[in-house]
Amino acid sequence: MDKRVAILDNKYYQSASVFLPENLLREARRQKNIGQGDVPSICVLDPDGDLADYLIGQGLAEKSKCWACYHSSLYQFELNGTPLGIVPCIVGASYAVLVAEQLFVSGCRLLISVTSAGIINEPYNPKRFALITEAVRDEGTSYHYIPAGEISAISPGLYRKLASLDQDIWFDAKSWTTDAPYRETAEAINAMQSEDVTCVEMEAAALYALGIAKQRDIVCFAHLTNTMAQQEGDFEKGEHFGSIDTLALIKKIIL
Repeated sequence: MDKRVAILDNKYYQSASVFLPENLLREARRQKNIGQGDVPSICVLDPDGDLADYLIGQGLAEKSKCWACYHSSLYQFELNGTPLGIVPCIVGASYAVLVAEQLFVSGCRLLISVTSAGIINEPYNPKRFALITEAVRDEGTSYHYIPAGEISAISPGLYRKLASLDQDIWFDAKSWTTDAPYRETAEAINAMQSEDVTCVEMEAAALYALGIAKQRDIVCFAHLTNTMAQQEGDFEKGEHFGSIDTLALIKKIIL
């Protein structure tokens, strides 16, 4: 029996991919009859979709006419006069990176991900947003971008910029990125607790690996909302399902 771990085999990190996001978008535009156009330079991944729902419901966002992705929709809105794009319901590492790759070849320069996360180690502060500075690579996508021994973390330059801001909304944290939320066993949680992991989510390790491999500015935040549904009343995010707080967070970053 072949006992090799396939996900670690045949990874040629210095070689270009044959399949390119810009070529996929070219064909999507042709098939959908969508003209050329750039997305805003700052875009947001909204895995839960709550922020996008709020903006659309308030009449503050409209669907992009130039976003040709086969698998997602992009909405545009303004925050303090700054145009932003938001892509809702991008859940999981591979989907997040698929969309991120397409955003970066479409005019995006800074990608912000704000995802709900389960609490692994209760933080010693009342803040509910965690700036993910490093993520445990317990998913598959990151291994296609950077070698297994490399740490998946926010870029030092981007971190320095964020560290210079007033951090009254967030704190720094290490996260656990998983592909299998319903395999978060007690033993796995205990192991992550011993590694000083604050939370568990499904995108950060892969997004940061993309950022490292292709030198893209990506920042991942976790909204600490739950304890993996171990009791009733979990997953509460706040006013308008956390949208007001999330907008305040984004405003801090882009100003």
